[in-house]
Amino acid sequence: MAETALERWVNQAAALTQPDRIVWCDGSEEEYQSLIELGLREHVYHRLNHTAYPGCYLHRSHPSDVARTEHLTFICSDRRDDAGPTNNWMSPRDADEQILPLFRGAMKGRTMYVLPYVMGPLGSPFSKVGVEVTDSVYVATSMRIMTRMGRAALEQLGGSDDFVPGLHSIGDLSPSRRFIMHFPQRRAIWSIGSGYGGNALLGKKCFSLRLASAMGREQGWLAEHMLVLGLEDPQGNVSYIAAAFPSACGKTNLAMLVSALPGYRVRTVGDDIAWLRIGADGRLWAVNPEAGFFGVAPGTSDQTNPNMMAAIRRDTLFTNVALTPSGVPWWEGINGAGPAGLIDWRGQLWGRNGDKAAHPNSRFTVRAANCPSMSPHWEDPQGVPISAIVFGGRRARVAPLVFQSFDWQHGVYVGAGMASETTAAATGAVGVTRRDPMAMRPFCGYNMGNYFAHWLRLGGLMPCPPAIFHVNWFRTGADGRFLWPGFGDNVRVLKWIIERVQGHAAAVETPIGYVPAPGSLDLAGLDLPAGALADLLSVDREAWEAELTEQAQFFSQFGRRLPDEVSHEHQALAERLGVAEAIS
Repeated sequence: MAETALERWVNQAAALTQPDRIVWCDGSEEEYQSLIELGLREHVYHRLNHTAYPGCYLHRSHPSDVARTEHLTFICSDRRDDAGPTNNWMSPRDADEQILPLFRGAMKGRTMYVLPYVMGPLGSPFSKVGVEVTDSVYVATSMRIMTRMGRAALEQLGGSDDFVPGLHSIGDLSPSRRFIMHFPQRRAIWSIGSGYGGNALLGKKCFSLRLASAMGREQGWLAEHMLVLGLEDPQGNVSYIAAAFPSACGKTNLAMLVSALPGYRVRTVGDDIAWLRIGADGRLWAVNPEAGFFGVAPGTSDQTNPNMMAAIRRDTLFTNVALTPSGVPWWEGINGAGPAGLIDWRGQLWGRNGDKAAHPNSRFTVRAANCPSMSPHWEDPQGVPISAIVFGGRRARVAPLVFQSFDWQHGVYVGAGMASETTAAATGAVGVTRRDPMAMRPFCGYNMGNYFAHWLRLGGLMPCPPAIFHVNWFRTGADGRFLWPGFGDNVRVLKWIIERVQGHAAAVETPIGYVPAPGSLDLAGLDLPAGALADLLSVDREAWEAELTEQAQFFSQFGRRLPDEVSHEHQALAERLGVAEAIS
């Protein structure tokens, strides 16, 4: 029988990396348990208290390998300008000459695991097949949780060559030899020198966002850093919302929200990534391409996200959390002060000297099916229809609690102008305001000027595109404290958003968009301090004047690739604010 394209590529990868043996993973439960046992023997995993956390294990990554390394992440397009100013660029030729040699012999003495996987529901027209080869037991087990991995992927692929190849090796874990490479033209991924989730689980950010965004531009769809949820009202009607937030800014908590309003319920479709296409009915439909959650542990608790806490109490891989003396995972924000005898994320007795017991970017990996709030439609092949798109981030003073864009074009501008205070999900400074359009800055696989144009173009193809909103749960008062309680009370904002889409809720026009009119936001049972709501919804013209200046500086780097529509909307906002501002 003739060698298939997949077999040929795997053989080429093996010839390059020279593993001692090759294992094709079938995705079975028996195989998963055998890989876990191997990981325990090799101290990749540590067994937790299986009475309290059955089927759960701890993984500790190297201290230099604890987050996405954006400065070592490259888009290898043929032309630098196609990658754009927000991406690191390396030519494919230079990558072949400089990075490919790092893989030579990298798997000597190790096992190469071949991981065929599907991103998206099996049999869905949205779905895509990828194949990752790796020498990491952690990656092999994690990909089984995060994707539809194994025989099902091979069956969907058949003899086709339509798959995304991903070459991964942990190498020697040296940061000086750590690279995450994306090839939009080849539709291929290389990753070496890291075993951390987003750098090593190549189906996640690498495929589902960076490569998929470039594929979506060519094929007429969107790959977005978005949660998808369904809001069910007391009559049982469900409306679906897609929402984009930078990492560690509350996407997972919102996707699994437990409503503070009686009769309202959130149904989870996905917490991190959405693939969106225009359906035959002209509406925008979304699927969650993932099969699991790779969530941030610190701050997750029974108070902030009870659904996730229920999900991770069994069959979960924890990374870089602390351990109690009884073998139970612990992190800052879970349940008060850390107990005596706590073992920190490095495996040492916690000294309470100001260091965090759990790494700020510690994680858990768990199958979506574990979560009690999952929508019955989360794996529907056709996806779910999106009524509203929400952008948001951490802004202490500029953005109000919620506002609606005037139309699709203005909404694209709102998303393009997003900014947020940075968190620990990526290496670098924390608490710095960073421009993060559509929460896609680290994940867009091509020039973001063209990305904005793609959004605008798709909006023109929909007879009635979703309404676009912006939210900010993190606005603070003069004393620096949050003005909005957040968490379960965020359903009040979601309710207003859906009522706006349905034409029921009143709004007041401001220079930046429509904010809730007095009495239109359901505050029943919520005791806000006097004046808090007015502050939450206020538009500070001086703050927005400064915001315009920062936006102009950011937009200017795209030059002629910035769509005229974005420039027009920026100028229109300046005029509404009474500021003579323009993008130079």
